[in-house]
Amino acid sequence: MKVVRTVADVALVVSRTKISGKKVAFVPTMGSIHQGHLSLVEIAKKQADLVVASIFVNPLQFTSSADFELYPRSEDADAKALAKAGVDLLFLPTVDEIYPDGNFEITQTAGQIGKVYEGEARPGHFDGMLTVVSRLFDIVQPDYAVFGAKDAQQLFLIRQMVKGQNPLGVRDPIEIIEGPTIRDSKGLALSSRNNRLSKSQLGLALTLSEALAEASLAAKRGGGAPGAYFSASSVFTLAPEAKLDYLALVNPASFEPIEEGFTGQALMIVAATVGDVRLIDNGLITF
Repeated sequence: MKVVRTVADVALVVSRTKISGKKVAFVPTMGSIHQGHLSLVEIAKKQADLVVASIFVNPLQFTSSADFELYPRSEDADAKALAKAGVDLLFLPTVDEIYPDGNFEITQTAGQIGKVYEGEARPGHFDGMLTVVSRLFDIVQPDYAVFGAKDAQQLFLIRQMVKGQNPLGVRDPIEIIEGPTIRDSKGLALSSRNNRLSKSQLGLALTLSEALAEASLAAKRGGGAPGAYFSASSVFTLAPEAKLDYLALVNPASFEPIEEGFTGQALMIVAATVGDVRLIDNGLITF
């Protein structure tokens, strides 16, 4: 695996790859690499000849400078894990490399969907996320980019951004590929935040996936959206230490709340706080 730290070095490797007619797949991360990230690398390897990964902790996604400074960084361990997984090129830029001359201008906006659910809890987060993803796309120029399904709202907004950019000729088309949520043996969605949970809190964290499972069962029994929502909510009622932030059923195609009498696949999204750790999860529910 080749490690580079500048935009120029990325451009050199990518241009040589594309000139030879080969494809490039990209897996952007903020580090703290776990099996979920590595599963995205596996998907990327099946799509392209060159797999590029990046580790960049984006200051525009944080609501405070303290949170940004405290974000866990483990560059050496992360690099070893990505190399073992088969990444060909690892991009490790500084903040100045991504935002030259201290220009932290927001260039992408998430719109109304970026202001609800995760966006309501973290104002400005999605604008910052989209800005850095667009910047990384400009640098890497991938044919494919792979993102995890666990961050459903993020994935929806990235797809929306790319779709809007393509007709404008901003860059060559990028196919956004969704990687499935990776869970531990008990069903907990993998996240770097899980490392901050105690043993007892890990048990409470399962409330999210258990709520999704109960909603799916209720739908299979014919309870419709109200039955699914009630069943999921009841799981949190029995575990009040897992403080529910939001629980909603949205249309995957629009991320808008489903309408009464909806049939087909809806996405149930959930966020809750366990201790001081905020967790998210989601699952498809068929009605």
